[in-house]
Amino acid sequence: MNCVVCRSNLVEIFDIVDQKKYWECKVCLAKFLDRANFLNPAEEKIHYLSHQNNISDLRYRNFLSRLSTPLKTKLSKANKGLDYGCGHGPALVDIFRSDGFSMDLYDPFFFPNKFIFSKKYDFISCTETVEHFFEPSQEFDTLDSLLKENGWLGIMTCFMTKDQFFKNWYYRKDPTHVVFYCEKTFDIIAQQRNWSCEVISKDIILLNKI
Repeated sequence: MNCVVCRSNLVEIFDIVDQKKYWECKVCLAKFLDRANFLNPAEEKIHYLSHQNNISDLRYRNFLSRLSTPLKTKLSKANKGLDYGCGHGPALVDIFRSDGFSMDLYDPFFFPNKFIFSKKYDFISCTETVEHFFEPSQEFDTLDSLLKENGWLGIMTCFMTKDQFFKNWYYRKDPTHVVFYCEKTFDIIAQQRNWSCEVISKDIILLNKI
């Protein structure tokens, strides 16, 4: 067993909750769900469709602005972006486009636009996405390959709670959330790819491809 995030073999069983097994990496401190407990694609899609992600919902747009606002300070209007894992209600794309940015969108269930993999981007956003990655190490390598030199990757995901609260943590209870990160996890992700890492605020990370 290797860590799905940093590929370390220093992995131990962390807990078994609701008949689900969780592992912990002793290097990057990520916790992740055992593959035997993953939903199948049809179950995943049904769950995603239950999310009320309305593009015009002001509260949802304000929530996403926690990432878009600091990310925009790193960009110019000439920069071209990608929203990776945009879901069925791509509000973040609408926010950036409304501000004059050119932006593509990709989601394996709702916008499976394979043409994005032949392009390079000045910036990529991942809001409430990385916790769904079955193969995080591979996904971060893909994101690295999609970024131009000096490009920015903005991530929003709920940082891991203290161990004693993990069992009752609302984020863990989402059946499509399979990997959980802390600040140290992103430090390791960045080091492995020669990125810089900036924690903007709780749950918001900006990574720069140096």
